[in-house]
Amino acid sequence: MPKNFVSNKDETVRMFDNSFLEACSKVHFTVPLYVYIPVILVFLYRGIFLFNLDFMKLISLIVLGIIVWSLAEYVLHRFVFHYVPDSNLGQRIHFIFHGVHHDYPSDSRRLVMPPSASLPLAIIFYLLFYVIVGRIYVAPFMAGFLIGYLCYDMTHYAIHHFNMHNKFWLAIKNHHMKHHYQDPSKGFGVSSPVWDKIIGTDFTGKDK
Repeated sequence: MPKNFVSNKDETVRMFDNSFLEACSKVHFTVPLYVYIPVILVFLYRGIFLFNLDFMKLISLIVLGIIVWSLAEYVLHRFVFHYVPDSNLGQRIHFIFHGVHHDYPSDSRRLVMPPSASLPLAIIFYLLFYVIVGRIYVAPFMAGFLIGYLCYDMTHYAIHHFNMHNKFWLAIKNHHMKHHYQDPSKGFGVSSPVWDKIIGTDFTGKDK
């Protein structure tokens, strides 16, 4: 496997000549919390007070949304972020969306998805889920989906910048570090290795 350039410092690289686009590609790791926690609260309000969903149904839909996010996280990371087209334009797009993170994994301004990218994706997912589960159930389901997304973003930042001592979080961190520094064709789950284990892209006991 060829070795790529990797900077382990908290440094970055300029991706756009346009200063506005360059600014949109960087974000403090707390920004998704400010953007999506109010949205989650609105969805929960709609489920509880507008549609009068009972407690068990509400919790079940939230949990289901979190589970579906964990699968979406795996699928997006494996099949979208790691898809490298042959064309120069395709490779440029891949670098902007994910390649830059593998070259600069400790870049603190590019560890969570900026709203310029996450908001369009959230709208697309909302419209998809609206069709699948309906207008009544989509609110708590989407709340769970966004909770899962925030857990992913915060976990991803913590993996790269927080000192972890708990065995559970050390296992999560080790799983993601192997993806970066050992084999990028495995370990696509960031907030959880569950789907890697189910689908067969987890690191085996032989992987050191």
